[in-house]
Amino acid sequence: MKKNPNAKNISPTFANVLKITTFAVRNFEPFRLSKRKQERFPPAGVTLKVEIMYAIVEIAGQQFKVEKEKKLYVHQLEAGEGDSVDFDKVLLVDNGGKVAVGTPTVKGAKVTAKVLEHVKGDKVLVFKKKRRKGYKKLNGHRQQLTQIQIENIVG
Repeated sequence: MKKNPNAKNISPTFANVLKITTFAVRNFEPFRLSKRKQERFPPAGVTLKVEIMYAIVEIAGQQFKVEKEKKLYVHQLEAGEGDSVDFDKVLLVDNGGKVAVGTPTVKGAKVTAKVLEHVKGDKVLVFKKKRRKGYKKLNGHRQQLTQIQIENIVG
């Protein structure tokens, strides 16, 4: 195989590779920054203020952070599908930066939700074993859940 007479004789030592990569990175970065279009969000002169009302509510013994139109799964409730359910154990309400913390609950606060469906959770396998004793137990469990959608937060 013939070598190209115009090719430089550079041995791929660590120092040469480092010089080449440093040169490439040094020359590449300003090119990238100059090509990128500088945009601001929100546009200049426009102030953007997002106010999301949320509450922390206790549902079936567990605490959830809920917002309007949010869907979540809770332990099974007694209500039927399509029914509306009210939760009075509201522990905290944040309305656009105004926070009301209950002691233990916020007075007059209420969360209304709609029951979407009743479902079973994923199967959980509980396996117990004691080595060298021949003891093995396998139990399965599927949690009964209710999917709800938050309709309104009053507080």
